[in-house]
Amino acid sequence: MNKQCPPPQANGALIQVTRLSKHYSNGHGVIPVLRGVNLEVLPGEMVAVMGPSGSGKSTLLFILGLLLPASSGNYRFLGQEVLNLSRADQAEFRRRRVGFVFQNCDLFENSTVYENLEFPLVYAQVERQERPERIAAALERVNLAHRMYHPANRLSGGERQRVAVARALVNQPLVILADEPTGQLDRQHGQMIMDHFAQIVATGDTALVIVTHDSQVAERCHRKFSMEDGVLYEN
Repeated sequence: MNKQCPPPQANGALIQVTRLSKHYSNGHGVIPVLRGVNLEVLPGEMVAVMGPSGSGKSTLLFILGLLLPASSGNYRFLGQEVLNLSRADQAEFRRRRVGFVFQNCDLFENSTVYENLEFPLVYAQVERQERPERIAAALERVNLAHRMYHPANRLSGGERQRVAVARALVNQPLVILADEPTGQLDRQHGQMIMDHFAQIVATGDTALVIVTHDSQVAERCHRKFSMEDGVLYEN
């Protein structure tokens, strides 16, 4: 039986979310999206969040990436409360700590693979001479070093998503937040993406939180959660 997640304990967790809530007002009342969510993620973990559309799982992911504000609750990252950071500090948090992978790769079509990976480095103000090594290392981790200067619009679907994973890695984040990253891929390429994620977290430094509808993807993760009407349960 699913059980609602208990509040996390202070035990070296990367992410500790406690009683996190999110609601919207539509002029007729309050619409709850997240209801007192508790979640703990350790370094080196792959965590899957499943649930129907509209259950709140993507909202949770966006709050973890500080792309959306929470209405209430606590979110500690390596022990630091991050929900109350200034906008500038939140942007710095995203640049330095978080890598994002979405269902739509959102690559720059008229650019090379190298240029797509260079953009987040420019945004993070990484020195120009340091960028080639970082880009090469990220592409090597997804077996695409040979595509470094390939036009992005001439990649296959599987290659495009692997470039998106490499782009998420290029700033050496501590957590990767992935929203349906295999949703537009066939089974073979979807499993390839999960293979890459498994290799990335195996170092013990980086964690993965993945939102997915695919039970086979969830089975590859260390822990599985379900989101129902804004409430998170551990399977």
